[in-house]
Amino acid sequence: MGLLVFVRNLLLALCLFLVLGFLYYSAWKLHLLQWEDSKYDRLGFLLKLDSKLPAELATKYANFSEGACKPGYASAVMTAIFPRFSKPAPMFLDDSFRKWARIREFVPPFGIKGQDNLIKAILSVTKEYRLTPALDSLSCRRCIIVGNGGVLANKSLGSRIDDYDIVVRLNSAPVKGFEKDVGSKTTLRITYPEGAMQRPEQYERDSLFVLAGFKWQDFKWLKYIVYKERVSASDGFWKSVATRVPKEPPEIRILNPYFIQEAAFTLIGLPFNNGLMGRGNIPTLGSVAVTMALHGCDEVAVAGFGYDMSTPNAPLHYYETVRMAAIKESWTHNIQREKEFLQKLVKARVITDLTSGI
Repeated sequence: MGLLVFVRNLLLALCLFLVLGFLYYSAWKLHLLQWEDSKYDRLGFLLKLDSKLPAELATKYANFSEGACKPGYASAVMTAIFPRFSKPAPMFLDDSFRKWARIREFVPPFGIKGQDNLIKAILSVTKEYRLTPALDSLSCRRCIIVGNGGVLANKSLGSRIDDYDIVVRLNSAPVKGFEKDVGSKTTLRITYPEGAMQRPEQYERDSLFVLAGFKWQDFKWLKYIVYKERVSASDGFWKSVATRVPKEPPEIRILNPYFIQEAAFTLIGLPFNNGLMGRGNIPTLGSVAVTMALHGCDEVAVAGFGYDMSTPNAPLHYYETVRMAAIKESWTHNIQREKEFLQKLVKARVITDLTSGI
């Protein structure tokens, strides 16, 4: 009798094991099929990107003449290939910055936590939070982000670049002497302390100076600049910084840190690292500027983007003789991941690459 009970229990256990195994296998197989059939990659971008516009967008923009600005174009195409793309975010911080939940809980560079007093002090003097009245009044804005790559050299794109409504330049990339290739117009110059021009005469007269705050010291530095106080070299900068920026407070802005956060974690897929700066999780200023433009511009172009590591003797930047071979593996950036992100945007015609370097 005891043997029969043992055999029965053994058979029941075996049946239960087989049923559970079948259910587990079925669930795994279903998950695998769903993954294989998914239209999107791990970040949420369409897997099959096409240079042809989706039918509804092709119809919407069919009657626009060549060169005419297409309202809402960049964000519409971006949403078509990346449904997670969020609604427009303001380019610059304003008096309501503490209400922005997306950046309030993160320390720099992904937010403003711990910087309230510094930002408040800066904004109380600058008192301007938007673009110029003329640019704000445009019904459609065409923007170009001018990178610093050597691919810009000898392309004679200057006049074409100057034709855009908003020309964004990065860090200390010079204009004077290079107008034929890079243009002469600058609307925004986005930088951080170590990347800013150190000679006042280098700054363009009509441009806005925009701080991208990657660390808490950057906001403290901007306060020094705005209040015309002495910049302290002992504040933890990793190289010498500008001690004066020849801009009046109303010509100074603070870039919304949300674009650094969105570029890093949502669009490029860099390591989250508990929301802290870490190895390989800081986007380059170029990708941050592109992300900003996707929110604030109707059409977006880039020039001077892309590093071709297969040509070690090519110029790294358009304004100096340093060669491509000088690039070393970056502790903070993941150039390959960023390249993949930008290639998606170019392939789907979200942005236009004038120098075909991406």
